[in-house]
Amino acid sequence: MQILPIDAILPELTVALSAGTRAVLQAPPGAGKTTKVPLALVDADWLAGQRILVLEPRRLAAHAAARRMAELLGENVGETVGYRIRFERKVSRKTRIEVITEGILTRMVQADPALEGVGMVIFDEFHERSLHADLGLALCLEAQQVFRDDLRLLVMSATLDGERIAALLDDAPLITSEGRQYPVATHYADSRVDGRIEDAVARAVRRALHEEPGDVLVFLPGAGEIRRTAERLDPATLPGTVQVYPLYGQLSQAMQRAALAPSPAGERKVVLATSIAETSLTIGGVRVVIDSGLVRGPEFAPATGMTRLMTGANSQASADQRRGRAGRLGPGVCYRLWPAYDHAHRPEHPSPELLQADLAPLALELAQWGTDASELAWLDPPPEAALTQANELLTQLGALDAEGHITRHGRQMVRLGAHPRLAHLLLRGEALSLGTLACDVAALVSERDVLRNSHGPADPDLRLRLDVLQQHRTGTRRQQHHGLQVDRRAMRQALDLSKQWQRRLRLREQPDYDANLAGVLLAFAYPDRIGQREAEGRFRLRTGHRVVLRDAPLLAATDYLVAAHLDGERHLGRVFLAAPLTLDDLTTHFAGAIETHDAVIWDVAAERVTAERSTTLGALVLQTAPLAKPSPDAVHEAVLDGIRQMGLGVLTWTRDLTAWRQRVQFLHRHNPTAWPDLADDTLLATLDDWLGPYLTPTHKRRDDLKRLDLTRILHALLPWPQRQALDREAPTHVQVPSGSRIRLDYSDPDAPVLAVRLQEVFGLLETPRIAGGRVPLTVHLLSPARRPVQVTQDLASFWATTYFDVRKDLRGRYSKHYWPEDPLTATATRRTKPRK
Repeated sequence: MQILPIDAILPELTVALSAGTRAVLQAPPGAGKTTKVPLALVDADWLAGQRILVLEPRRLAAHAAARRMAELLGENVGETVGYRIRFERKVSRKTRIEVITEGILTRMVQADPALEGVGMVIFDEFHERSLHADLGLALCLEAQQVFRDDLRLLVMSATLDGERIAALLDDAPLITSEGRQYPVATHYADSRVDGRIEDAVARAVRRALHEEPGDVLVFLPGAGEIRRTAERLDPATLPGTVQVYPLYGQLSQAMQRAALAPSPAGERKVVLATSIAETSLTIGGVRVVIDSGLVRGPEFAPATGMTRLMTGANSQASADQRRGRAGRLGPGVCYRLWPAYDHAHRPEHPSPELLQADLAPLALELAQWGTDASELAWLDPPPEAALTQANELLTQLGALDAEGHITRHGRQMVRLGAHPRLAHLLLRGEALSLGTLACDVAALVSERDVLRNSHGPADPDLRLRLDVLQQHRTGTRRQQHHGLQVDRRAMRQALDLSKQWQRRLRLREQPDYDANLAGVLLAFAYPDRIGQREAEGRFRLRTGHRVVLRDAPLLAATDYLVAAHLDGERHLGRVFLAAPLTLDDLTTHFAGAIETHDAVIWDVAAERVTAERSTTLGALVLQTAPLAKPSPDAVHEAVLDGIRQMGLGVLTWTRDLTAWRQRVQFLHRHNPTAWPDLADDTLLATLDDWLGPYLTPTHKRRDDLKRLDLTRILHALLPWPQRQALDREAPTHVQVPSGSRIRLDYSDPDAPVLAVRLQEVFGLLETPRIAGGRVPLTVHLLSPARRPVQVTQDLASFWATTYFDVRKDLRGRYSKHYWPEDPLTATATRRTKPRK
């Protein structure tokens, strides 16, 4: 057996796990930890014939690890070493080491918290921080504490902070392997990539093939970029004999093995891979790495409840992992397609999936486990906002009851092992005898789109995809969809997945079904994304968010739809996969979520109360009808609201009433504790108190309000003693020396005005006062033409000083009028001159 760097620390690791039940192993890629550690521990005394579970974050890595360990033992997979992934297993009674994907561990622990027959769980590549790895470790830690104190837990990581993991495991021993890494020369690009990344990668591959020997491993963000790059790398145009292989999770095992196998003598290969090739996979012959610097992963937005795949710069740790692949066999070369000055600005480590993913699967697992997230040990706890939204969705799907406990339906969803949305879809479809259609819908939603359009995204109508899937299933070609191409690999994957779901549900395949019912099934999975048409191609979702359809002539005209795939834009998201619904579908299958509301409101445009009954589904108004007999209380409130909207001017204000209100407001300003506040804001705020008692069910229109006796209503606000005091302290008129009774103007409550002709106040020595003598009037002295010639609150001063200048001016303009030299002794008059 080949000697690898990990061999040096295996004795120390064995001793640590003999003395305790927890350990952390930190070893760089290529050290051999994935295959050597399980084989070294399988015969330990403390294992006592029990199995070792080895968790791998990806299906491809699980296959490769199981094959490699079986090869080292000279056996076939399924003997001492086997594997188990979703819908596929290869184990036997002889199996002692079982390589599993992380979701499988969750199912095993949920089914048997004591993990009978399992002596050790190894978390490989824990630095990738998948959601299932974090959850699996949290559940195993509690299972170890409550059920199995002899269960061994080993966390293995390449780049993550081992001390932090050791602290989570109650200061478990941290064992470090130095590894073996040959030097790797790193070349940075001169500038950022300008244009499509596939073009830059293709240029870098040609450069590497000319400059360096050995095979080339290229890192790209996804399958689409891999396909487009492969199209640009025609082997006939490459130097020598070069084969180009894709490598990503959805490929068949045969194609994956071809990419991983060493090149035949005299040949070279270029492997175009996603981030799955960063760590645990060994690709023979690689000496050159080309790193696009991009990574794609899910990002969940609690604000919209949507997950979208985001492409961004990879972390420094990821870039180091990728570069290290060039130095496993000897000195290598790494081409980074970003400038050196950009590298330091990249995050040090990738963000854990737990902090940015849809937490509905996690929340359902926690409900099944019967615990709250806060009661488990996490390296990073789940975000509260995302977890809250996940629980709300599960309640909507019927997986949780009102108290947050898992329901029988929720337990059935857990057993299916699918995302809660899809599990609910499958179970409801089975219950409606639409099982095969449900499996097809779930498969098409889960996998890559089976339709392509050379001009951009294909028509989002799910029914088109169901039709094409049926044609491939039955071998017929009933209809060609103009401009659309079928992705045959994606189609095969969808058909296989549908068959697997049918086997899981124990269904008999029923190829004939009505694709128009797909919308109902899709709505079971995405009840929060049911949409109602607002305009051609524009829909409002149940959550209130708006989305738009493009190049979808049939869907754009439907009244209702449900959207499965969205781009997650907050204000106007784009729909990439959807199916139509009818109002009957909603009232039949979502009756429990439909609410009835009676709305009695003031219609500002019609200037009257309107009443209608509406049925709603979240933010969607499904139906409305006039309400024949609205509640009197509701009418009352609507009228008051109408007055608030239109203002007090909608009521009948006479001149005398306006003046009366101004007098009261004047006294309130100068004695607020004794007199009520009749300002507009106060009257509107207390409308129900002073006007409400006078409103009857007959007051429904603006014209009805005009009939209210507003004078009597407002006068009632003053008790009788205050009404008498009002006339004393804020009189309507003041008598002046000429004998005239002059009306006072209270429009300015700070300074009531006496506007009087100058000749009528000759002999008035002091300024008149009101409010018990506390407030002087502001006297506007007028000319014979009733134009102000002086404004004053101090008549005595005016007579002594300013009058003589005013007199001189007035004598010139009004020579026939009486302008005495001594105004204090002169006779006041309403005429041109006083009578003799």
